[in-house]
Amino acid sequence: MIQLRNADQSVFLPVSVIVPVRNESRNLPRCLESLRGVGEVYIVDSNSADATTEIARSHGAKVVQFDYVGGWPKKRQWAMDTLPLAYDWILLIDADEALTPELALEIRQAVLNPKIDGYYIALQMFFLGRALSHSGASFYKLSLFRRGKGQFECRLKDQDTSMCDMEVHEHVIVEGATVWLKNPLLHHNAESLSRYIQKHDEYSNWEARVWLRREAGTIELPPALFGNQAQRRRWLRRQFFNIPGSPLLFFLYKYVFCFGVLDSVPGLIYCICQGVQFFHIKAKIHELRAKKN
Repeated sequence: MIQLRNADQSVFLPVSVIVPVRNESRNLPRCLESLRGVGEVYIVDSNSADATTEIARSHGAKVVQFDYVGGWPKKRQWAMDTLPLAYDWILLIDADEALTPELALEIRQAVLNPKIDGYYIALQMFFLGRALSHSGASFYKLSLFRRGKGQFECRLKDQDTSMCDMEVHEHVIVEGATVWLKNPLLHHNAESLSRYIQKHDEYSNWEARVWLRREAGTIELPPALFGNQAQRRRWLRRQFFNIPGSPLLFFLYKYVFCFGVLDSVPGLIYCICQGVQFFHIKAKIHELRAKKN
């Protein structure tokens, strides 16, 4: 059994948790309640205008500010590089996510395995208050890894403040063995459609630039049909980008082929939003090409 750095017998889950936030007063209480008993929680804020920081401090979390001016690293990689983390394992979680008791217990056992350096955790997505069982909404993130063994891929160094100050669809790459945990994180993806649309507008700015440009010196997972889940999803998106009418086809893929129709009205809205975001990316790629010419 490995020895945990700065182990505390009163700590149920000996991990350092990093939660990136901006104006998350609505989601943050649920997230922090689920993290009771973890070793430490860092809230990495982007100058929130609501009660986010007050809520964080009231739950005993440590609050640090991140002022993004463009470029790389972004928020989570900066936190991993900069913060004086006290534990040997890092758990990355968003403010709209929450641990379950079952997942916390599984993580407690997982971090004792000296042969594994990273763990993929599934997301159980809730959209407009409903758990989505279909709609292509189920996926894994490499959210738990040994400190010093994981870093985010850098798909684009030339970024600006219109592209969101946090890693969007960059994935963590771990040096060492990785496996999958059984229990999911609860992911409350959209309780406010206005906030959801605002965030995904920023995401599409970034993604349009990524798909249009390839930079020397960047590190990223290559799209691959027979790779891991992130690589397969990336490969699928690349294929859709080359097809005329792909936003509509992407909606139909989500709603029909992935059985989004079985997720009722929230599933329909989710699949439409996915198709619209795909359209925004393609339109912004066209805009960027027009500016270059």
